[in-house]
Amino acid sequence: MQTEQAYDFIASARVIAGLRGHFPPDVALRVAEIMMAQGITAFEFTLNSEQPIPAMQAVKREYGESACVGMGTVLSVDEALRVLDAGADFVVSPAFQPDVLRVVLDADVLMAPGVTTPSEAVAAWDMGAPMLKIFPIGVLGLDYFKAVRGPLNHMKFMCNGGMTGDNAAQFLKAGAVACGMAGWLTGDGHAPDDLLRTRAAHLQQAVRAVVDGGGQIV
Repeated sequence: MQTEQAYDFIASARVIAGLRGHFPPDVALRVAEIMMAQGITAFEFTLNSEQPIPAMQAVKREYGESACVGMGTVLSVDEALRVLDAGADFVVSPAFQPDVLRVVLDADVLMAPGVTTPSEAVAAWDMGAPMLKIFPIGVLGLDYFKAVRGPLNHMKFMCNGGMTGDNAAQFLKAGAVACGMAGWLTGDGHAPDDLLRTRAAHLQQAVRAVVDGGGQIV
């Protein structure tokens, strides 16, 4: 999946389900099935999880173009090359590392480098990053996001870190392209199916209310 395709997919999905923890292929497929049934179709695996690359590839094989499946917590050029070779649809990092961003951009794959400050955001955007992961924005708060985005509203932000069913819609309404949802939505790989299903449905209802209610659409 090329950069523009992945961006459009995520911008339409509005939610990226993060899988960090005990998510080997069998668990990843079970969680992905639950999420897909609730309309959540974008997935971010993380390199500091259990068997992340085989799990990512398993979900990609199962759902093909119906899902957008990428890798997060990519912290070095070697890791970036490894996940690109494995077929990641997009790459995410908690940090802005110019050498990593350049490798991914050169491969025509979407990368969202992590930024916290306006200076980091401008530097990453000027390098050509099509989307910025503002992190950990749930901890910093909605007012911080609005303050940063105010003068930088030409940039596309994905909000990650501390996202919940209660605040994700608020960040989307404030202008986020999408929200990355890990622990609250998907747990650590041991959460019961009913809880995952309930939370996914609650989240999608909140997101759809923003979209259908004329909230900020990026």
